[in-house]
Amino acid sequence: MEPRSLNPGRESQTREPGSALLSASNLRVTYGPVVAVDDLNLEVSEGSVVGLIGPNGAGKTTAIDALTGYHPLTAGRVLFKGAEITKMRPYRRARAGLGRTFQSVELFDDLTVEENLQVAADHLGIGRALGDLFLPIRGRSREGVEWALSLCDLGDVADRMPKELSAGQRKLAGVARALAQRPRLVLLDEPAAGLDTDESVELGKRLRTMPEAGVSVLIVDHDMSLVLGICDEIHVLDFGKSIAHGTPAQIRDNDDVISAYLGGERVGHVG
Repeated sequence: MEPRSLNPGRESQTREPGSALLSASNLRVTYGPVVAVDDLNLEVSEGSVVGLIGPNGAGKTTAIDALTGYHPLTAGRVLFKGAEITKMRPYRRARAGLGRTFQSVELFDDLTVEENLQVAADHLGIGRALGDLFLPIRGRSREGVEWALSLCDLGDVADRMPKELSAGQRKLAGVARALAQRPRLVLLDEPAAGLDTDESVELGKRLRTMPEAGVSVLIVDHDMSLVLGICDEIHVLDFGKSIAHGTPAQIRDNDDVISAYLGGERVGHVG
């Protein structure tokens, strides 16, 4: 069966829980002669939290870049909500409901948390955003902003500037920016980087509630306690290849993962 056409105006309310939301088959990404991702197959089901882990340089961020359109595929196919998006530009994927964050927190330091989210919700650049803030010329949707602030528990700091936030709040603000566009799936690249244990635990609690709010999650992170604690299933990459896929319990005890990812240590013993 050919994939149906993608209509960003129609969300996936008709999809049954557990059905494939994102499906990637035989993905291959190269940088010149270097193969960064090699024949990756990955699926994110509706209402799930899926992890993508591996050693440094395993190809995790490259995989996210390819799935969201920031790096072209050498080979392979990507479907989102049953539609072909393999050659779709990043902004069109975002508007279709495929959101993402980046390893560095991309916040505008001259805007409040709430204004940062409004920029994302309205698909604006910084110049257009500042102009709209001081000389508004059109109605602006607040629904996505208020929803994202609530989901990430940032209502109390909505009027603060990014420099006034803790590291954990900045990370959550970055996640909230991606959520302000009301995505069906959000891809998170190292959201716990730089957080202490308590901040990571709080982040995990927030991420785990997202499927209940209608947002599925694909997360890349080195915090194994976080990934093992919140994910329904996990994919493991090594040198661009998938070496394991399963539940957190299966990944924790997988000999290939223990050898390749941790150099012989047990996964559960990593902080």
